[in-house]
Amino acid sequence: MPALHNRKTLLFLLAIGNSVAFVTWQAMLNNFAVERAAFTGAEIGILQSLREIPGFLAFTAIFVMLFIRQQKFAILSLMLLGTGTAITAFYPTALWLYATTVLMSIGFHYLETLHNSLSLQWLAKHEAPQVLGQILSVRAFSNLAVLALLYGYLMFFAANYVAIYLLAGGTTIAIGLYCWLAIPQFQDTVVQKKHLFLRRRYWLYYVLTFLAGARRQIFVVFAGFLMVEKFNFPVENVVLLTLVNAALTTWLAPKIGRLISYIGERRALTLEYVGLIVVFVSYAFVESIAVAIALYLLDHLFFAMAIAIKTYFQKIADPADIAATSSISFTINHIAAVLLPAALGLVWMVNPSAVFLIGAGIACASLLLSQLVPDHPQPDRETRLVTATRV
Repeated sequence: MPALHNRKTLLFLLAIGNSVAFVTWQAMLNNFAVERAAFTGAEIGILQSLREIPGFLAFTAIFVMLFIRQQKFAILSLMLLGTGTAITAFYPTALWLYATTVLMSIGFHYLETLHNSLSLQWLAKHEAPQVLGQILSVRAFSNLAVLALLYGYLMFFAANYVAIYLLAGGTTIAIGLYCWLAIPQFQDTVVQKKHLFLRRRYWLYYVLTFLAGARRQIFVVFAGFLMVEKFNFPVENVVLLTLVNAALTTWLAPKIGRLISYIGERRALTLEYVGLIVVFVSYAFVESIAVAIALYLLDHLFFAMAIAIKTYFQKIADPADIAATSSISFTINHIAAVLLPAALGLVWMVNPSAVFLIGAGIACASLLLSQLVPDHPQPDRETRLVTATRV
C-alpha cells in the first residue's frame, strides 16, 4: 500500500485537520469574544462549559459505531469540526457563539475520541509512545504553520474574524473530503466491543483521566484569559505566544515520546505533575507579564506528557476494550470540564488567584495517584497495589 494511503498517514491527516480548525478557533476566541461580543469572565466560563458538554457525551460514540465504522465516523467528525469553525464569527452575539461552539465541539470531541481509539488499536505497544509523540509534533507543526500565517496577516491588517474562521474551517473540511475519498477503509485487527462498561481493573486510568480533564480546563480557559484581561494582551501577541508554543512542541514532542519509552509512565507522570504544581502556584501570584508568558509556555509543554496516560492504558487493556473505553474515558475526562469553567468563572470574578490554587490542588492529587502506576504495566498488573498483593 502506498505510504500516503496507510493507517499512520490517516492518523496524521486527522491530526492536521483537527489542528487547523481548532487552533484557529482557540487562538482568536478570547479576543473575538471580548472585542466583538463584549464577554466577561462569566460569559467565557459559560461558553467553555458548553464547549465541554459534547466531551461529556463522548460515550455516545460507541452507539454511533453500531451503524458506521470508526474510520468513517472519525472523518465525518473532522468535517463537522470544520463546519462549526467556519461559521463561528458570522454573528458576534453570545447565543451565536454558544451555538457554533457546541457544533464545533461535537465534531472535535468525537474526533478526539476516535483518533485516540484508532491510534491505540493500530499502533504496536513498543512503538506507541514514539508515534504518539510524532503525531503530537505534527499537530504542533500544523499549529505553527497556521499561527505563522495568522501572525503575519495580523501584523499588517486588522483582524477579519469572519474570513479567518471561514478559511480555517474550509481547509479542515477539504482535508476530511480527501481522507474520505482517497484513503481506503481499513479492516479492524480486533473486533471492538459495542456496549458501555466500566472495568474495576481500569480504575486508576479512570481517575487519572478525570483529574487530567479538570486541570486542563483551568489552563485552557483561564491561562489565556489571564493574558488578555490582566495584562491586556492584543490579539497579535496572543497568536505569537501560541506560535512559540507550537514551535517548542514540534521539537519536543517526539523527544518526550522517546523519554516515556525510556523512563516509563510513572516517572513521566511524576515529572509532569510536579511541574504543574509549581506552574499553577506561580500563576496565582504572577504580576510580571514576562513571568506569565514563561509560565504559559511551560504549562503548555507539560501537555505532551499526557501521552503516558494513553500508553499506560494501552498496556493494561484488553485490545477489544479500546474503542468503548476511549469513549468512556473522554466522558470521564469531561465530567469536571463541564462543571469547572462556569463555576470557576464565578470564582474568577471574586479572586482569580483562587482558580489557579485549585489547579495546584488537582495536580497534587494527580501526583499522589500516579505513584500507583507499575514499572511495567500489563493486564495482570494494572497498579502497584495489584503487584504487591500478587507477588
